[in-house]
Formats: sequence, C-alpha cells, structure tokens
Amino acid sequence: EVQLQASGGGLVQAGGSLRLSCAASGFTLDEYNVGWFRQAPGKEREGVSCISSSEGSTYYADSVKGRFTSSSDNAKNTVYLQMNSLKPEDTAVYYCGASMPLTPIATMDRMYYWDFGSWGQGTLVTVSS
Repeated sequence: EVQLQASGGGLVQAGGSLRLSCAASGFTLDEYNVGWFRQAPGKEREGVSCISSSEGSTYYADSVKGRFTSSSDNAKNTVYLQMNSLKPEDTAVYYCGASMPLTPIATMDRMYYWDFGSWGQGTLVTVSS
C-alpha cells in the first residue's frame, strides 16, 4: 500500500526555518515522484514543490523558489522540504503525495493536485509576523 505522511510542522517566526519530512512506504522513491502541496483557509490549494529521485530533478512554485528545497534520502525512503526565510503567507497545512512520473519534472510549469494521490495527514506550519 502506497502511503505518505508529512511531519515536522510547527510555529516559527518570519525569517525562520523549518524542515518537513515525508515518510514514504509501499514504494521506493524511484517509482513515484513526491510532491508537496499546501492549503490555507481562504486560499486555493497550491503545489509548492515536487521531486523525482530517479530524475534527480526538482520543481518549485515561484512563490517558494529560492527559499524552499526538496531533497530525498533513498535509504530512509523519506523526502524532505527545507523551508527557509519563511513568510507569514507560508502559513498552511502542508501535505505530501505521490504521482506517477509521466512528465519529466524539468518540463513542469505547474503542479496539479489531481496528479497526486496517497495523501496522508498534513502538518501545520504557522509563521508569525
């Protein structure tokens, strides 16, 4: 069974950092891409990052580019999202999900949540001013 679970959220001041973890089970990271989405009240679901371990490629939304970094630890079957220079607008529940690697990440210009599945519970990130 393909399962993913995000963790590592918390409360941080603007300008601070957090590292989220996405523990994967039921598959290896070379079989599926792992994406990060976030959801905040009153806002649309936003895809923030996607990583392909097999491609060695990552995608970032413009809103987080230069501040967030996705990485993979294949030995632990875990994907990380390092979030630096956090802003209050980053406040959201963050989720990770898996997608079939049908499109090279290097060609992506946007993430679509319906391409991803096996969502676990999200982890709340709160950034204070």
